[in-house]
Amino acid sequence: MKVQILSRKFIKPATPTPPHLRSLKVSSIDQLQPPIHAAFILYYLANGDENGDHRSKRLEKSLSEILTLYYPVAGRYIRDKQMIDCNDEGVEFLEAQVSGQLAQLIQGEKLEELNHLLPRPIQSTSTPVALVQVNMFECGGLAMVLLISHNIADGIATTSFLNAWAKACRAEGINGVVHPRFDLASYFPPRENVPAMQPMKFGVPIITRRFVFNGEAISSLKEIAKGGDSDSESLTKHQPSRVVVVTAFLWKVLIAVSKARRGNLRPSILFHSLNLRGRTALPISDDSFGNLYMVANARFGGDSDSKVELHELVGSLQSSIRDTLDDCMKPQNGDDLVSMVTNSMRNLQEELQSGEIDIYKFTSWCRFPLFEVDFGWGKPIWVSNQPKVVEMVSLTDTKDGDGIEAWVGLDEKNMSLFQNHPEVKAFTSQF
Repeated sequence: MKVQILSRKFIKPATPTPPHLRSLKVSSIDQLQPPIHAAFILYYLANGDENGDHRSKRLEKSLSEILTLYYPVAGRYIRDKQMIDCNDEGVEFLEAQVSGQLAQLIQGEKLEELNHLLPRPIQSTSTPVALVQVNMFECGGLAMVLLISHNIADGIATTSFLNAWAKACRAEGINGVVHPRFDLASYFPPRENVPAMQPMKFGVPIITRRFVFNGEAISSLKEIAKGGDSDSESLTKHQPSRVVVVTAFLWKVLIAVSKARRGNLRPSILFHSLNLRGRTALPISDDSFGNLYMVANARFGGDSDSKVELHELVGSLQSSIRDTLDDCMKPQNGDDLVSMVTNSMRNLQEELQSGEIDIYKFTSWCRFPLFEVDFGWGKPIWVSNQPKVVEMVSLTDTKDGDGIEAWVGLDEKNMSLFQNHPEVKAFTSQF
């Protein structure tokens, strides 16, 4: 697949940002984020009424308009000053022509080819907070990429930005678009000398494969997760969600892979990110833009005589999520809550560095309204992130909303064991 860059420019807000809004303090949770850009890729079929060039021009115009509301996205992150310089330098906007058909890319097995669709930010004080690349295929389809700094937005905030941009594009203006709030620093003021989480270290090459659980497979897993005796039933007395049961299933397989590689069961911790909007005692708006999540962890003991049961892992995961969310309702001020968030991330970092137990890191975009991002030529036929460079798992909805697509990043030996595991073959379609 060849990708040719046709144009490169910076899209600035349609009207200049007022002087009193030019400096935005980041929150102490924003400070903790690693210096990476997260990728959101939306795939659209050809539109008979518009060619790719016309659609790209509409995207440019509406992006300029929506940046008047989301003005920090057009700025630059200054880590040393714990702030975003809202200087209107703009979002880098690239147009690219791709050889081949969109359908071939979506149905293909080599997810690493998606890397060709991404712009390449170089981390510095002049690095754009956000970059967009519009990839136009020979068939007329589009793959639109948004790269956005994790220092200013989590997945929920980014999804809100995408939907606001799409609404502005459909409506040809920002009337009716919900205005974001940039007030998280008032709850969680930035702190001096706060070290950001370091990106997980690159080691051996990582292979990413996607495994799709349809609604029927997930229903079957939920039945299995009920367990067989009264004790197990008490563990899963609440019907597990799709995300919980799929996460627990993948955890179970990863435990089996580790045992096959090492010859014995090892204890493990599963880390999962939790959105905190509407889940704290603080009066934070759902429209607040930034990072507002923490990391929950569930543990498996790894006793040599124990048999790994799905219902037990489901119960452990449910308990960890419930306990974490209960704890998040206790703090009555931002300092106490941010201390909890900081500790959860520090625990992840320390466990990763210890090497004494197996660590599995999960993220989820499930129920994020990414399939609702309609710029005026229909909703996306597929949504994805980028291939993994470290071992981790990310979950997204399937287009019908009933299934889950799991992107699993593992080294070559672990991936071979994982994708050939009989339960993976039984419950998923592999790509």
